[in-house]
Amino acid sequence: MKYFYRRPRWSWTGIIVPLVGVLSFAGIVAWSTARAALPAGSNAPMFVAPAAQAGKEFSFHLADALRNGPVVVYFYPAAFTRGCTIEAHEFADAMDSYHALGASVIGVSMDDLKTLDRFSVSECHGRFPVASDPSGSVARLYDSRMPVVHYASRTSYVIAPDGKIIFTYSALSPDEHVRRTLEAIRAWRAGHAPAP
Repeated sequence: MKYFYRRPRWSWTGIIVPLVGVLSFAGIVAWSTARAALPAGSNAPMFVAPAAQAGKEFSFHLADALRNGPVVVYFYPAAFTRGCTIEAHEFADAMDSYHALGASVIGVSMDDLKTLDRFSVSECHGRFPVASDPSGSVARLYDSRMPVVHYASRTSYVIAPDGKIIFTYSALSPDEHVRRTLEAIRAWRAGHAPAP
């Protein structure tokens, strides 16, 4: 009677290597969102980027947007992912509150402009623009680019019309970005001229 060696269906290598990969990625994401972004009081880097709102493409100039009031610049990892979709819906739903405070919003990701054309319609509901930063150069200026992976971290900034950052918030969860940025604008507005 012959006995054949039967190879096990799993091996330690087959378990450990993927586990290390998953834990490493989770560590990178946690580190990138926990580290300090540009602090309040810093000068916001001015940028120009291709953008889309309601499927219409244009060139977004931060300096021009600031002439009309405070601007929320929020970075997010990728269009159409679960967390970024939730965040886009929350910003879209809150746009009346931002406008009442004389503020505007721009989302920034490393997605290409064609993807953001669709995202601006389906998830942002045409309520605010999203800018394309495929090289990650804008995210890098704002210390909001994840290391190793080609994504921006989930970081929100509130920038006053004078170009100063008045609030920074980084968190992987999309849940608090809208509430916290609105609170920061209200606090800033209390010490400045009323919204137009």
